[in-house]
Amino acid sequence: MSTINDSTNPVTPDLCQLVYLSHITSTGLSNSSTLNDIAEVAIKHNKVDNITGILCYGNGYFLQCVEGTEQALTNLKNRLLVDDRHKDLQILDFSALAERRFAGWSLRSITLERWMINEPKLKSFMPFKPDRWDTTECQQFLDILQGYYEEQVRSGDTDTQPIKYNTLGITLGKVVGQHQAFFLIQTILGGLIVLALLWLLL
Repeated sequence: MSTINDSTNPVTPDLCQLVYLSHITSTGLSNSSTLNDIAEVAIKHNKVDNITGILCYGNGYFLQCVEGTEQALTNLKNRLLVDDRHKDLQILDFSALAERRFAGWSLRSITLERWMINEPKLKSFMPFKPDRWDTTECQQFLDILQGYYEEQVRSGDTDTQPIKYNTLGITLGKVVGQHQAFFLIQTILGGLIVLALLWLLL
């Protein structure tokens, strides 16, 4: 997917939107509280920097949409680039924004696997593979998330506090569980290689 922003759509220092996707790393997978940890730290920084937005996790991908000044989002992007819980960060959009989509959320994080099944509008985005979307599909997905936010505003349920996501722990636990045999075999093979090398040297 190409970046939406270009020379005909310049970023202004007033209000901007940053949308990116990335892949979770083995470091992120190894900790079942990864999403909670990210949310806790991000909310503290975002409140200070007046950044709002939403973080989605699903199928090994992070997709985040955040809003703030150009400088605040640039600083955030630089922090994201050195975060070892994800990799292959791809900027989908860094452009001027007329108004905030998620003004009441310092950072809302959503685990998508179960939520998408229960949301009819999101079923067409399953399996969650945002790196295969075109610009239109990305916009449609963000519009759905904005609709979800607006429903919460109407119900008075715009929670900006860290949310405990057992679903991420369950998801990551399943992923790690499914790969335990692979990891075990790799460990055994690695050990055998080391022994063979030692035997040759001796």
